[in-house]
Amino acid sequence: METLSGGQRQAVAVARAAMFGSRLVIMDEPTAALGVKESRLVLDLIRRIRDRGLPVVLISHDMPQVFELADRIHVHRLGRRTAVVSPADASMSQVVSLMTGALQVGDDGAPRNLVGEDR
Repeated sequence: METLSGGQRQAVAVARAAMFGSRLVIMDEPTAALGVKESRLVLDLIRRIRDRGLPVVLISHDMPQVFELADRIHVHRLGRRTAVVSPADASMSQVVSLMTGALQVGDDGAPRNLVGEDR
């Protein structure tokens, strides 16, 4: 292991989690501090695990990666879930707006733009 790159080590960690009888894989920022090539290796492995039917929880601020991999996105702000959206139904800017508080989901499920409004 000591001769492997960061991406290779991360891929080994993900593969171990998937191979040893896991019923769920939780990853927190799995590509942070990795180069482009290493990140691609890890993302491809995550996709293969997901495609095998193993649930994957991906915690990430990297919106392109989230939208590439996610079936649904749970958006959190200040320690609370503010919305659950489908990547097919929401844009990256909408999700970021939900994360920052510029956009909120009302009681009716419709988004409310808070920019310029009193909160």
